[in-house]
Amino acid sequence: MTNINLLQKALDASSLRQQVISNNISNAETPGYKAKQVVFEDILKKHLTNQTNFEGNRSDARHLVIGRPSIIPSASVVENTNTVMQNSGNNVDVDEEMTRMGKNSLWYYTLTEQINSEFQQLSIAIKGRS
Repeated sequence: MTNINLLQKALDASSLRQQVISNNISNAETPGYKAKQVVFEDILKKHLTNQTNFEGNRSDARHLVIGRPSIIPSASVVENTNTVMQNSGNNVDVDEEMTRMGKNSLWYYTLTEQINSEFQQLSIAIKGRS
């Protein structure tokens, strides 16, 4: 697992989150619609705490896997079915969705700055400082 791969997954999750928030806002008046959320950070944290650096070397595909491969988990979308905001059964809170959108935009910007920094470091390592 490299930092760039991890940042790529985080950017994918942020992009998916933006789509889900936009979909929630556009369905704020749809009867029976249930708001959805993207879960990534908790899954990643759980994955990182359970991760071990020990991994067996497989010289044949028939060998057993020893240790865990360093696969970065993907974001998932979950539906909130526990709350109701309107008499129509809809549970979208537009104010909350707008707050999430602002927070997600800031998160996306931070991730893009971080990945730019990673690529600049790679460029310096390849070309040297000029």
